[in-house]
Amino acid sequence: MSANYPNQGNYRSSQPGMPTQAMTQTRPQPQYISQPQYVNQQPSNNGGNKNSGKTSLSTILISALLALLLGLGGGFLGAKLGSKGTTVVTSEDGKVIFQEIERSTDNGSQASYAVEDVAAAVADSVVEITTEIVSTNSFLGQYISQGAGSGVIFTTDGYIITNHHVIDGASKVNVTLRNGTSYSAKVIGDDAKTDLALLKIEATGLTPAILVADSDQLKVGQTAIAIGNPLGQLGGTVTSGIVSALGREIEIGGETMTLLQTSAAINPGNSGGGLFDDKGSLIGIVNAKSSGSDIEGLGFAIPANTVKKVIGDLMEYGYVKGRANLGLTYVTINSLAAAWLYGYDDYGVFISNVDMRSDAYAAGLQAGDMIVSINGVQIESESDIQAQTKNLQIGDTVSMVIRRKGQDYQVDITMTEYKG
Repeated sequence: MSANYPNQGNYRSSQPGMPTQAMTQTRPQPQYISQPQYVNQQPSNNGGNKNSGKTSLSTILISALLALLLGLGGGFLGAKLGSKGTTVVTSEDGKVIFQEIERSTDNGSQASYAVEDVAAAVADSVVEITTEIVSTNSFLGQYISQGAGSGVIFTTDGYIITNHHVIDGASKVNVTLRNGTSYSAKVIGDDAKTDLALLKIEATGLTPAILVADSDQLKVGQTAIAIGNPLGQLGGTVTSGIVSALGREIEIGGETMTLLQTSAAINPGNSGGGLFDDKGSLIGIVNAKSSGSDIEGLGFAIPANTVKKVIGDLMEYGYVKGRANLGLTYVTINSLAAAWLYGYDDYGVFISNVDMRSDAYAAGLQAGDMIVSINGVQIESESDIQAQTKNLQIGDTVSMVIRRKGQDYQVDITMTEYKG
């Protein structure tokens, strides 16, 4: 890694992730259904849904017995909805990473359950998330903004899945369970590429969701049930629809993702919540919707297979193994208002944050540098950057021209495994 510029400079920049969210997540995109937005974060009053489903005595007894045998609260879900078998996946040291389940009737055909039964069984595995983000503006000074989203309990001892964009740049993250109990949460790891994050709260005896054994086996048209915290005020809200499409290649926030599409109603605050099938298995983590006056019923979720890989790595290693990543976040300045808001004096795509664990940081890139070109390709938008960097492999070299204090410099970055 080399660069022919002095590693110095003093730039005004906003907090990690804030520019992109502020400029893209609160603006509707009515023209194109192929350009969904993340489900916006909204202020929350931490109001939980305290209503729980009713269960027969025999079902409770059977459920309690299986939960005891599994040693995990998630066994309750499998028992209540008629599980064929639950697989507990562990790390080399025996730590539970996730559970997956296959359910069927005795004759081998797939059993289905009413939406109200699924909702009652899995509601305790979905939580509300609120955040505080401290931002700095050259004119306004330091100010605090609040956000809200959803999460899904991953283990009985307090690991929780949510979206990267829900907690990105947050200085404080709080989790509220369905029973109203709130906890301060620690971010264990997050991955912008898949929009997933892993949180940890100090709690035990929680009810984790059980992931579907193989989300590649989902069928278009099957039932999909979304549970989350829409508007940041309506925790525990249940909506239902179908799996509308599989394997959708969708670009969101400069990242191309392969997502499930659903017709279940998705609203601001649903980000990070669960998408379940009619057997109570978690099939995806809600992360985006298409919005506009003429658009309805276009929600998207991260498939369970992706969740297993990414969250498993974050839990065991703190990062996603085998990845090359520049470790940069960006803000596009294309108006006087944006330049004023973020404290820049030029138009272009600027680095808003550099991950200190990244190759870009080691090469000397700084917040405030403008990206002029990558591998000889002129950069005019964050999509241009994504096109040049999305297929980076360990060992590749990225040739970047940046502008700092009015002067252009070339930086060559050799990619190593990103441990961010």
